[in-house]
Amino acid sequence: MVTIQGSQLSDMNFTEPAEKRSPLKLLACKCPRCREGDMFEDKNPWHLKNTMKMYPQCPICKQPFDIEVGFYFGSSYVSYAFTVALSVATFIAWWVIIGFSINDNRIFYWLTFNALLLIAMQPYLMRVARTGWLAFLVKYDRNWKNNQPKPVERNNRDQQNNW
Repeated sequence: MVTIQGSQLSDMNFTEPAEKRSPLKLLACKCPRCREGDMFEDKNPWHLKNTMKMYPQCPICKQPFDIEVGFYFGSSYVSYAFTVALSVATFIAWWVIIGFSINDNRIFYWLTFNALLLIAMQPYLMRVARTGWLAFLVKYDRNWKNNQPKPVERNNRDQQNNW
């Protein structure tokens, strides 16, 4: 058994496939701790009645998803960043493919296209924003099978749905 700065190599799982460790799993709305369990009960974000219904904890690693009351209000910042990034990407793509001119209304066509795209993508963007916001505080644990998740400290069940 080899020790490197206080950690033991025998406790680490180096045989895990790279696709399970990939941060891109967060785009699939997977648990940030194990990157295997689903965060949302319905896999389809466009089932609008179930878009934001989350499991109380990860079905795989038992990581609680409801950290504290009002925790996911911060995901609006992540959603805003994704929206701006998507708008910039469509602006650049429109500029390269179609172009802009002061002599016609192409900018208004792009604005209409971008607005419709953002409205269509909103359910998915809200889910990814929640996953990203949770990933800020819950880091990936390579050895999640042996480590228990941190217990929730500031959760008030009486005030949970008062917003």
